[in-house]
Amino acid sequence: MKNVENRCCLQLSTLGVKTTIIHPATEKHIIKYSSQNSYMLDETPDIYNNIVVPHITSDKFDLQWVYNIIDHKSESDRILVEDTDPINGFVVVPDLKWNGDLETLYFLAICNRRELKSIRDLTAEHLPLLNKIKATTINAIKSKYGLDGSQLRIYLHYQPSFYHLHIHFTYLRHEAPGILAERAHLLTTVISNLELISDYYQKATIPFVVRENDSLFEELAKQNLLKKRDGKQIP
Repeated sequence: MKNVENRCCLQLSTLGVKTTIIHPATEKHIIKYSSQNSYMLDETPDIYNNIVVPHITSDKFDLQWVYNIIDHKSESDRILVEDTDPINGFVVVPDLKWNGDLETLYFLAICNRRELKSIRDLTAEHLPLLNKIKATTINAIKSKYGLDGSQLRIYLHYQPSFYHLHIHFTYLRHEAPGILAERAHLLTTVISNLELISDYYQKATIPFVVRENDSLFEELAKQNLLKKRDGKQIP
């Protein structure tokens, strides 16, 4: 299966424009890029286990494009660095949003382990993986682009845009989408939390933003955890 998100090159007169074409566009893609209300939820472990996990499990999130990258079926010519270890390995590729300009540098480190979906799955067991991703990717970026680790913003999203553990590396000067406090969790903080409490992310209440047209919002509204801005409940 080919990636559904592709880049295109435009004429010189349109160099200020970057376009992402998604084909075929599913309902999830349409919802993702539509203007809609957003809401903050304080997700307790109970909410995660009883509502979010069943949602992730039952909803069909297409991860084939991620597996294609890990298996070298796509993007193999764009890999910055990788580690093929099945437990603590990963692959680092440019994010599709990066236009190649150093000012907007943006890489994704995608772990090889397919059972890890988000920070909720992380425990102290995964510290070697996280530390290796951090050190290896920082060194690779410094070697190729001359940026020191102190010039990088390194973080995970919660909720993530796709449920396969990945870590974002961006140039600190670039105000990339998703860097606000309600979504971005700095990798250094994640590592520190796990060093202090091995199952921190199984016990913590984690706030996150959910959009009104997201199917997860419907599940949360049915349990009276959220409601639309006009006050109407989901029947």
